[in-house]
Amino acid sequence: MMQKILIVDDEPDIVQLLKDYFELQGYFILTGKNGKEALEKISQKPDLIILDISMPDVDGLEVCRRIRMHVSCPILFLTAKVTEQDRINGFMIGGDDYILKPFSIEELGARVNAHLRREQRSRSMERLHFSGELMVNYSERCLYYQEEPLNLTKTEFDILEYLSMNKGQVFSKERIYEKLWGYDSEGDSNIITEHIRRIRMKLSKYTDRTFI
Repeated sequence: MMQKILIVDDEPDIVQLLKDYFELQGYFILTGKNGKEALEKISQKPDLIILDISMPDVDGLEVCRRIRMHVSCPILFLTAKVTEQDRINGFMIGGDDYILKPFSIEELGARVNAHLRREQRSRSMERLHFSGELMVNYSERCLYYQEEPLNLTKTEFDILEYLSMNKGQVFSKERIYEKLWGYDSEGDSNIITEHIRRIRMKLSKYTDRTFI
């Protein structure tokens, strides 16, 4: 089945460029020019969302905040500038990646492919992992502590999945970043540090044991 990508940006030239590029790659493309249209297109269940942050009325961060509890697909933010606090805010509400404008369309394409490949691998898993009172359900993409589900974002679970499947090994943040995105990227591997900090914070509400 053809995978669907929702592209939302208030710059028509960018929308058209991305639409043409990803259609050539074999994807079915949905588009929107503002946050309101993004919210309307969610009902068509895209497999991945490319979302501009700076849009009138409802910006990309607000769109992400509204849909994240109901949509599990990867969300990639487009932005002309980003500070460390911007990244933290975006990850806190459920974003998975940042793409800086102006961007390389080949790099964006590689990131999209990497996110979608991980989604396909995750959906095919039917395994559980237990560590004391902690249980990872890979097929549900959910983490439980004493049967209580922990609310992890998609990228947080991707990191947890990778670490739990390689128990006892030590990885640098650069190695984790490269593994998750699947190629050599010029992106900021420090985002891994922030994601892991948030995973630890969520676990600390239930246990003093250090799992990561």
